[in-house]
Amino acid sequence: MSGILFSVLIGAIAGFIAGKIMNKSMGLLICILVGIVGGFLGSGLLYYIFKITGSGSIWWQLLVGIVGSVVLLWLISLIKKK
Repeated sequence: MSGILFSVLIGAIAGFIAGKIMNKSMGLLICILVGIVGGFLGSGLLYYIFKITGSGSIWWQLLVGIVGSVVLLWLISLIKKK
């Protein structure tokens, strides 16, 4: 149970930071969703591009979540432009 709460917390922080980087205004629930999906996206990208696996430290998980969330928000902005 605490692992799920920890993932949600990291996801919320990653989504919030990615929203600030991409200059997006989002609510808390959207930040959490973007951060969690971004974490999966970031870890998938790191594995397929650089063959990096493993969970790592809290800072590594946050960095991966932020990178994945920024990519996710960028992809969403591309889709919304069309």
